[in-house]
Amino acid sequence: MEMIWINAIKRLPDAEFELMRILWSNEPPMSTNQIIAGLDPGNTWKPQTVLTLLVRLIEKGFLDSEKVGKERTYAPRISREEYLRSETGSLFDKLHGNSIFSLVNALYDGKRLSKKEIADLRKWLDERTYTE
Repeated sequence: MEMIWINAIKRLPDAEFELMRILWSNEPPMSTNQIIAGLDPGNTWKPQTVLTLLVRLIEKGFLDSEKVGKERTYAPRISREEYLRSETGSLFDKLHGNSIFSLVNALYDGKRLSKKEIADLRKWLDERTYTE
């Protein structure tokens, strides 16, 4: 299935993201029963809840659906990478005003970067071309 770019990717609620996570982690297409089987063991959603969420994802343009025999199958229309790129960019802009320095400083001050991560970041920055 060819992935498409949705111009204005909207943030998914946690429940819908959970279903997309299952679909992205498996070989599409997947049946409703396969998706339900992929839910975390502690999840108590009824099949109707899953179906409602799948319909919402179709309406939002995240999934394709096809009837195969008596079952309906689902396949992502947007890749995990595309969604995460959009979400990360939105969060980066909202919280850090698109400032990489602000982001790294927040992680550093919050003691969330290890020495190895700092070294890896330094190496990554050294390997990039600088723009003025």
